[in-house]
Amino acid sequence: MTSEAEPRRQRELASLYATVKSLTALGELDQVLQSIVHHAHDLIGTDFTYLSLVGADGRLSARASEGTISAEFLAAAIPATVGLGGKVLASKSPHWVRDYATSTLIQHDPNFDRLVVTEELVALLGVPLVIRGEAVGALFAADRSERSFQAEEIALLNAFADHAAVALDNARLYEASRTALRELRVAYRKIERAQAIHEALTGVVLGGGTPGDVAQHLADQLGGRVTLLDRPGETDLADAVEAARRSGRCTVSAGADGTTRSVAAIQAGDSYLGALVWSRPSATVDDTDLRTLERATHILGLLILRERAVAEAGERLSGELLTELMVGSPGIGPAQRARARARNIDVDRLDLVVVADSPAVAPADLSRHLHDIARDRAGLAGEHLGRATMILPGTDAERTVAEVHTGLRRKLGGPVVVVGERASGHDWSRAFSLAGRCGAVLRALGHTDVGATTREYALYAMVFDPERAGELDRFLTASIGALLEYDRQRGTDLVGTLTAYYVHRANVAATARALHLHVNTLLKRLDRAGTVLGFDYRHGNDLELQLGLRLHQLRETAAGPS
Repeated sequence: MTSEAEPRRQRELASLYATVKSLTALGELDQVLQSIVHHAHDLIGTDFTYLSLVGADGRLSARASEGTISAEFLAAAIPATVGLGGKVLASKSPHWVRDYATSTLIQHDPNFDRLVVTEELVALLGVPLVIRGEAVGALFAADRSERSFQAEEIALLNAFADHAAVALDNARLYEASRTALRELRVAYRKIERAQAIHEALTGVVLGGGTPGDVAQHLADQLGGRVTLLDRPGETDLADAVEAARRSGRCTVSAGADGTTRSVAAIQAGDSYLGALVWSRPSATVDDTDLRTLERATHILGLLILRERAVAEAGERLSGELLTELMVGSPGIGPAQRARARARNIDVDRLDLVVVADSPAVAPADLSRHLHDIARDRAGLAGEHLGRATMILPGTDAERTVAEVHTGLRRKLGGPVVVVGERASGHDWSRAFSLAGRCGAVLRALGHTDVGATTREYALYAMVFDPERAGELDRFLTASIGALLEYDRQRGTDLVGTLTAYYVHRANVAATARALHLHVNTLLKRLDRAGTVLGFDYRHGNDLELQLGLRLHQLRETAAGPS
């Protein structure tokens, strides 16, 4: 070794030592790579030196540089399969060119070639950065004049590249460890928070809290707004609730107002008890908070089942007492009076019987809603003879029935028929019969959403009041009796034919279509009906006939409890 090479060799060793020492500091990756590039630049002595890594997008871009080099060149990112870098990465070995622009040994990239001209880059040496057999980047030394690279220079730059690869690997492992530790700490804090919320919710339940209290406590802890839904089809969240029911997990969706909404179903076995909806401005979804919401549904399920058990026990007692009063009326027994007094109900004031009916809700479910109303109004409710029934104090019967109808309709979200009848002398059974039969008449008249007393439909009292059945029979005998007798003896349906004729406003063609008859057949039936009646109903005063047909139709369709 010559005397001139000795100092150079010492500088190289010293620089490599300094580089290795910098690795032990476990500093930030960019700082370590910059230190390596700085020492390599000093020793190689080229115009500029830079280190590039392959990104997740498969492109090679600079991470550290030394020497005079433009920002545009450093910001460039080229495919990792082209240029001198591509050749170095593919072979995992050093390569160099005397003149980059004119070299035919590499695959040129037009965009990078443009920067090469601008930067006046000529000679370029590249060595690979290899981690566990994979080339992850390259270390480059560049000159702005044509030249060859000696074996010593290549070996030296390669040594720096080896150190850079070790630094990169260590820094990545170190960063992964730090990230894992941070995530572990965050997860632990989330678990502690979730546990604290769970314990607090349990305390709410043990302290006699309601489902609404649980929802409010969740909102206080999680932020945003927590809503408790009672029915699966409520609001615009029906699909989200159904998805949560099927999966047993939270569903997350965006609301129309830009909020993020998480929905968790409250279930007990196959029974749906409701749903929790957590709305907040942030679109970020934290799995721990979602699990907290799901666990809250378990607590709410137990709380709702407990409340239902208590409510059902009260409903059962209320329904049993209502049935006893109905069956034993008129009159009140001492035992019934005592049981009513125990429920803070003055049985002597129960003078209004209300019967409710909805095509979309079973009587048993409708009765549960009546129980809530009866409890607030010091009354009784239950299912009697297949009908949702309630007995209330009612100083103003019309107003009370209207309020009950409004409240029921709001809860059901659909049409409901509510009919009330005053119970004279505690004869609740008769009042029940009149209200039920009046409700059937209203439905036959096409009224599907109404709250009224029987007095408001006194015109039809002969139909729904059994005590006036004799009056109705006499009127029907006088008006359509001949037709009824003719049909009974011959098995015909002249009454039905005339009824359809009037329903279709005496339009023969429309009536024939409705009855699936030929027009000639219909005309013959109508003529026969006129003969049986003994007058030409088409040219005479037929008001009494139409009224008789209508009342007969109502009586046939309005059969109810008597």
